[in-house]
Formats: sequence, structure tokens, C-alpha cells
Amino acid sequence: MPTFLVTGGRELSGRVRPAGNKNAALPTLAATLMSTEPVTLRNVPRIRDVHTLLEIMESLGATATWTAPGTVVVDAGNVNPGELDPALSERIRASILLAGPLLARFGSLSLPPPGGDVIGRRRLDSHVLAFQALGARVGMSHGLEIDAPALTGANLFLDEPSVTATENAVMAAALARGESLIRNAACEPHVQDLCHLLNAMGARIGGIGTPNISVEGVATLGGADFEIGADHIETGSFIGLAILTRSVLVIEDAPVEHLDSILIGFRRLGVDCRVDGRNLIVDGRQEPEVQMDAFGHLPKVDDGPWPAFPADLTSIAVVTATQARGTVLVHEKMFESRMFFTDKLVSMGARIILCDPHRVVVVGPSPLHGATVESPDIRAGMAILIAALGARGESRIRNATQIERGYERIDERLSALGAGIERVD
Repeated sequence: MPTFLVTGGRELSGRVRPAGNKNAALPTLAATLMSTEPVTLRNVPRIRDVHTLLEIMESLGATATWTAPGTVVVDAGNVNPGELDPALSERIRASILLAGPLLARFGSLSLPPPGGDVIGRRRLDSHVLAFQALGARVGMSHGLEIDAPALTGANLFLDEPSVTATENAVMAAALARGESLIRNAACEPHVQDLCHLLNAMGARIGGIGTPNISVEGVATLGGADFEIGADHIETGSFIGLAILTRSVLVIEDAPVEHLDSILIGFRRLGVDCRVDGRNLIVDGRQEPEVQMDAFGHLPKVDDGPWPAFPADLTSIAVVTATQARGTVLVHEKMFESRMFFTDKLVSMGARIILCDPHRVVVVGPSPLHGATVESPDIRAGMAILIAALGARGESRIRNATQIERGYERIDERLSALGAGIERVD
């Protein structure tokens, strides 16, 4: 199990470029299974979740060739939709994203239970309801058994704006007979990237970026050459990094068109960022102060479906709030267990009250000190790493694999900024 050895308290400097959007890479890779022609994806992050998904796809007969840094060509012409490897599937949540493409192309599949971060209950009901609305028969025992010799377009309403359920519904509807309207759809940038890729492959999808996505089914999809957008979650992580290390960082080629709610959330913590063209400049030398709501009410940073503040950044908001003067409530509405990681920050000196599984009160600023802690999931792990880099003394972050599932070569990229970080097995 790899461990990050971190020497904190160093001021960083330089320029850092966010990798390709992890949550866009996974569904777009899955979508390549819908075509018998090669599909080229660019700006793909070389992270563990991507490699695991490709391993699953290769076990089905696809070939994946890295032709350049961040560029992978997937040829699914010889895919045989056998049962997915249970051991591989339980490593990542994204294995569920293979359901829509395999069902659309082959008419049936057997899917073991997906894995992923343990951050609370993660329902599959929305996926099942979407497939059933399109005419599929779904059985559930130890996983999902789905059969649909002919998918038919439908007017369907998702019971929650689930990102992965929206992506599965869009992929299945793209090869269904007739037209579909997916209401209460997720609107996140990664959902938009998937839709744009499918259109480049020959799909007919409208309403991209809105809660109502229209899909006119086509008979087949072809090849395409598509570039994944920059990761807005990684961008937000680098904002927190600059504040904790009191550093000036330039985030190059940031997805500025997707940062509105993120910048508002950090602004509530007293963090101001400057947009310069496609770059985002964060001056961590500022003394952040929590901005009170009107009439002196206690402010709140809360997440929600896009375009609200992203759930994947609540962990980063918590660690940033430990260095902001004042008191703030951080409310994670999406997952029941995500806030349990805050005990790790408390062991490092943070003043945090865990109110319930969804809410914490953070009082800052708190001087942090090094500690030996374990990364429980991707985003909490990154928040703990950021805390360690800003803390006095040395830290050991065990189970660094969790962080590497979502952040490409994070130790090398942070070292290039001047961070004291070493990866050991």
C-alpha cells in the first residue's frame, strides 16, 4: 500500500495545469464500446480509475492503445459482451457506466455490483428505471441482468438528477428506436462532454447542459476524435492548495466557463481568485475571512446538483475553511458518509464539529500539525494531503492509492511546485 511522506509548511510557487476531467474520461471511454470503429480520446488523465476501466473493457475484447501522453485510441470492434469481471468491477463505481453502451449495442448484459468510494448510499434505482422506460427487462440478484432485444425511445423522468444514470440513459437512448426525452437529467460538465462525444460519433442529442436532454435514436455510431475538458474539481483542489500553503499559484487552462459556483463557494470562505483569460490566479498569501450572510447570519457552503457547488469539492471546502477566520457551516447533501473524514483533520489540529453525517461546523483559523492518517476516499484523501502540505512538521498519508485513483501523478506535479512530498510503497 503506497504512502505519501509529506513535509509541510513549504511555500509553493509556479504554474499547474488541471488534468482532463476524471468524471468525463470514464463515461467517454465507456461510450467507445458503442462503435465498431476506433475512437480517439485526448486529454485523458492517467489515473488508476481510468486504467481499471480500460482493463475491464479489454477483458471484453476491446483494445486500448496510448498513442501519446493523454491520448488513447479504443477499438471495440471485437468486443464480446460476456460477464464483467467481478473483481475488477468492484474496484470502481464507473463499471456501472458499461451497462448503457453494452445494452444499446448488444441487447443484453450481466453486470456485477459496482464498487467505488464508500461515501454513503449510492443508488442504482435511477439506472434501472431508465432502462425499464426504454423497454429493457432488468433482474437484480447479485448484480444486474439486463435484456432488451430492441430499445425504444421514451419520455422518461429520472427520480434524481444522477450523473451516471443520466449518462447511461443517454447512451442507451442514442441507439434506441425513436426519440427520447430525459427529464430531470444531470447537467454537469462531464455529462456535457459525453453528449458532445456521442454527437461527434453520429448521435443526435439536444438540450446538452440542461435538465431536459432530447435524443433521436440512430442505427449505428462511428469513430470520432474528441478532447476531454479540464477537470473543474482538480481546479478547485488547487485553489485549496494555494490557501493552505500560503502560495501564489497560476492554474493554467482552467475550465473558467464551469467555475461560477465554485468561485462563489470559495468566496464565502474569503478566498478571492482572479481570472486572466484561460488562467486562474490564486494568491494564498491573503488572510481569508469567512463572509457573513446578510444581517450577520452564519454562512453556509452547501453542495447540490450542477450548477450548484459540486459535492466532490466539499472536502476541499472544509480543509480551506480551517484557515479562514470565522465560523462556517459546510453541508454535504449528497452522500451520508463523506464528512466522516474530518476526524483526520481534527487529529491535525483543526477545529471542526461533526454535527451529523451531512454537516460540519468549522472554526478557523487553526494551525495544523503533521500526523499519520489514512486516505478514506479520493476527495477526502486530497483534502488531507492539502492539509499535510500546509501543516507544521511531517505527515504520513497511508492508502495513497485512493488519491491516485482521481489525481494524475499528483506527487510529481506537487513536487514541481516545491512541495515536500515523497511516494513510498
